Amino acid sequence: MELSAYFERIGFGADARPDLDTLKRVHRAHLAAIPYENLDVLLKRPLSLDPARAFDKLVTRRRGGWCYEMNGLLGWALETIGFRVTRLAGAVARDIRGDAIIGNHLVLLVDLDRPTIADVGFGDGLVEPVPLAEGEIVQDGFVSHLSRIEGGWWRYTNHPNGGAPSFDFRPEPADPAVLAARCEFLQTSDASPFTQNAVLQRRLGDRVEVMRNTLRLTVRPGGVEERVIASADEFMAELRDTFGIDEPEARTLWPLAERGGRAMLVERG
Repeated sequence: MELSAYFERIGFGADARPDLDTLKRVHRAHLAAIPYENLDVLLKRPLSLDPARAFDKLVTRRRGGWCYEMNGLLGWALETIGFRVTRLAGAVARDIRGDAIIGNHLVLLVDLDRPTIADVGFGDGLVEPVPLAEGEIVQDGFVSHLSRIEGGWWRYTNHPNGGAPSFDFRPEPADPAVLAARCEFLQTSDASPFTQNAVLQRRLGDRVEVMRNTLRLTVRPGGVEERVIASADEFMAELRDTFGIDEPEARTLWPLAERGGRAMLVERG
C-alpha cells in the first residue's frame, strides 16, 4: 500500500491518524473520486479479492471497481494508517433471496471507541462511516437506516431512491472462501446481474450520478432526474466526463447496454 499514491488518487491532503475524523474524510473522499463500476466483469477480465490488484486498477490505472475492490482497497489503506479493520460478509437482498447469497457484498467494521461500519462499495449508500447502532442515518439529506434483525444479523436499508434496497451482515470476520466463491459467481454466472448489465455510480455528497445500461440518472434526496443515452459516443463520453473512466474497450459494451436499457424501460412500462 502506497498511501501517498492512494491519497493523491482520492484528493486527501491532510494528516492521517487512526481516528474518526480521518476515517470520515478518507471515506467521503474515496467515494467522490473513485466510481463504482463493473465494466471489467462485462469485458471478461477476471477479478479477485486481492487488494494489491485493486490498488493497481483503482489507483495506478485510475479506474473504478465493485464492492470487493472498493472496500478491499479502503480496508488496506485504513490498516496502513493504523486502524483495526474486520472484513464482513454482507448479503444484498437477503430478505428476498435467503442465505444462499451471503458474501455477495464486502463490508468493513472499523474498531474505534465504538464499532463503526465503513462501506464505499455499495455505490449509493453511506457517504460517511456510521456507528454500529440502530437508528435513522441522515447524510447530506439522504435517509437510510441500520437495524438489528433475527439471528445476530444487522440490516442496512438504503435511502428510498437507492439502487439495491438493503444488505444484511453479521459483525464477525468473513470466511474468505465464502467471499471468493461469491466474487467468482457474480462475475461468471449468467444468473448474476453484473454479467448482464453495465452499472456505474459515483457518490458526490448531495447527489449520486448513476448509469444503468443506457439509463442516466442523477439521484438526489428529493427525487431522480433521468434521461436515455442515445449512442455509443454518448456512452463513452459519460464514462469519461461523469465517471472519470478512460477505457477504450468499453465501446464494445454498447450493444449490451442498449439491449439492457430497452429491457429496463419495457419492464417499467
